[in-house]
Amino acid sequence: MANPELDHLRFCLALHRAAAGQGDSCFSPYSVASALGLASQATRGPASEELVRLLAESDADIAKQAELLRGAATLDDPGRREAPVLEVANTLWAGEDFPLNEDFVGELASWPNGRVRTAPFVVDPEAVRRAINGDVAQTTHQLIPELLAPGAVKGDTVASLVNALYLKVAWVHPFQRGGTEDGDFHSPSGVRRVQMMHLSESLGYAARDGWQVVDLPGAGGVGATILLPEGELAAAESTVDAQLLAGLLAAPRRRQVRLTLPKLSLRARAALKPALADLGVRTMFSTGADFTPLSPHPDLYVDDVLHEAVLRLDEQGLEGAAATAVMVRTLSMVMPADPVEVVVDRPFLLLVRHAATGVVYFFARVVEP
Repeated sequence: MANPELDHLRFCLALHRAAAGQGDSCFSPYSVASALGLASQATRGPASEELVRLLAESDADIAKQAELLRGAATLDDPGRREAPVLEVANTLWAGEDFPLNEDFVGELASWPNGRVRTAPFVVDPEAVRRAINGDVAQTTHQLIPELLAPGAVKGDTVASLVNALYLKVAWVHPFQRGGTEDGDFHSPSGVRRVQMMHLSESLGYAARDGWQVVDLPGAGGVGATILLPEGELAAAESTVDAQLLAGLLAAPRRRQVRLTLPKLSLRARAALKPALADLGVRTMFSTGADFTPLSPHPDLYVDDVLHEAVLRLDEQGLEGAAATAVMVRTLSMVMPADPVEVVVDRPFLLLVRHAATGVVYFFARVVEP
């Protein structure tokens, strides 16, 4: 039987391994999966099949992935003074004379804040780039002011599928006020002095399969999960598959924890075409792609998939933003009594998730905070 959450975790790990490199990394599985999910519906034949295999492994399951992502676009209303903020936009930017198939426009409208916007791709590519960047900056509260670098919109670019995401939530249990102090973080390049936050609270905790797992609950049904390996991160994460990751995420049980965690400010951007090609998504980048579900315009293909993510954690909560653009061109257990101490002073993994669906908003590796 299909398991949409397990498929989603499988996608998270696959893209993390293909795109992350060896140092700090951060990306938004939610944003990339949304953009690629829409791209799978804009294509047919091998291009669509490759995207489906990456996201969900079967045509029947891709609809369940879309449903999962739509579910994660809504947060619980906790009735708190500091209400969580989640903003999502799925936008098809199309040339003013670019013909669109109404079936695809209808499908786009069913996605969170799905919409079509026109722009002068042919006559003024730079104006299009500024318009897309301005729209992304607005959705992400200025955390991503320039998703598309100069030259990203070319003279033969005719459309772009863009997902943008902004998330801000307060911790249910804030870290100690005035308790942050410099501490040692043991990175591969040596000991670094970083700002360490401290919290003593009843939290979700587990120790299994060579990992310590700590859940930090946030408002609105969002939480951050810290995965701290017993040994070196590189060796430990190489053994993690979707089944093991799902087991780790499901393992925590309430117990008293004394947590020491570095403040974080991560930013990463990437052109994902090489990583996606390594994962078997190749046809949509070639002239063999069939984009007739999107448009009757002939000879369409994807030039690149551009992504940027920002994630910040401090004493009060977390704030994150991400955007992904698909650029379309044409040819021309029992709780112990004593608290457990978790000192996150060496490389670790961090997932920010939607509790109800299990969707991962952000997936980060922290090596040099």
